[in-house]
Amino acid sequence: MRFRITAPVTELTTCDCSLCVKKNALMAKVHESELEILAGQDVLREYRWNTQRARHFFCGECGIYTFHLKRAAPDHYGVNVFCLDGFDRSAIPVRATEGMGMTVEHPNPREEWPGPRG
Repeated sequence: MRFRITAPVTELTTCDCSLCVKKNALMAKVHESELEILAGQDVLREYRWNTQRARHFFCGECGIYTFHLKRAAPDHYGVNVFCLDGFDRSAIPVRATEGMGMTVEHPNPREEWPGPRG
């Protein structure tokens, strides 16, 4: 599986939902037009949970989480920057986002993301 992004990365995010905490991803938000799959579309697998709105993708051969279509911004991907060869994350600010209240199996999950923690 190979992909590239064409968007400038000015911020990285973490998320505290139960899935993101387990996969320990550091994500960059890019518009769907700024992500291009170069190879391995056939091994890409999808996982959906809870509200089924977010679409999480991973490599079906090695199991690595690559990116996901975001629940709160369905035309944007959250890209796992650890999958970007040669990407230097050291100078890019990281913002923690609150996802716990949006996701965990809950009878009334929020429809919209509340934004950064204040």
